[in-house]
Amino acid sequence: MISIGYFGDGPWAHETFKRLIVDKSIKIKFVSLRFDKRDPVLISMAEKNKIPLEISKNINSDEFIERMKSYDVDLFVSMSFNQIFKSEIMNLPKFKTINCHAGKLPYYRGRNILNWALINDEKEFGITVHFMDEGIDTGDIILQKSYPITDDDDYGTLLERAYTGCADILYEAIKQIQSGEVKLIKQDTIDRVGMYCGRRQAGDEVINWASTSREIFNFVRALCEPGPMACSALDEEVIRINRVKMIENAKPYINIPGQIIGKTEQGFYVKTKDTFVEVTDYHYKGKIRVGDRMKWKGL
Repeated sequence: MISIGYFGDGPWAHETFKRLIVDKSIKIKFVSLRFDKRDPVLISMAEKNKIPLEISKNINSDEFIERMKSYDVDLFVSMSFNQIFKSEIMNLPKFKTINCHAGKLPYYRGRNILNWALINDEKEFGITVHFMDEGIDTGDIILQKSYPITDDDDYGTLLERAYTGCADILYEAIKQIQSGEVKLIKQDTIDRVGMYCGRRQAGDEVINWASTSREIFNFVRALCEPGPMACSALDEEVIRINRVKMIENAKPYINIPGQIIGKTEQGFYVKTKDTFVEVTDYHYKGKIRVGDRMKWKGL
């Protein structure tokens, strides 16, 4: 038997919970929710299985740490939790604290990893389970797996794959810790510097039409629903673009990036830095006219 304290939120945490709760050799002694966004599904799962719920504005406070001591768990598990674990609390359990990260560490540390992987035209993304230390996603790796990215993928498809993938690999990592069969990999043996991705903010969704067609294709699919969608401006109104299509064998030519150069059954063509793309799914109240120009600077 191994006992755990589970810190989680969202579909990532739901899928993993389902794996853990049916394993009779794993006992979830408590579930800790995000303070600012209390997941109703995770609450229901915990209550159904008579597992105590914990909520704290500061998990590193003396008061919370004292509560954690009373549970006397073997391992803390973090899945999409949004507070930073400091040294005292992360080292409290016998086996310390592990985190599941939807990125191929030591690359893609930080936030919004799936979006950045698509923007960077990666051919695969990784999921990593690692021990926590006081850095950001820098602890020793327990398990890591890679998943392919094709041109048919977008943010939504990667997200669904990551929900399941995180549950699979996190459960496997817990079983390795339970059996004492962990073989750790120090991240600096892969790359001494690694890579950090910053959190995306409002305004980062604006399309730069002076980018190549491939760059715009990747940018739009990285932000498509359920993300905020990429956007531009047309006739002083915002147009939100959910999908663009690459044009096979499109001829490069000189013109104004962002200019609408033709209309199609599904949407319209827009000039890019090198060729053009077809916008096939968008939200816009105005009229689309050939010759109009998309604006992006200062939007």
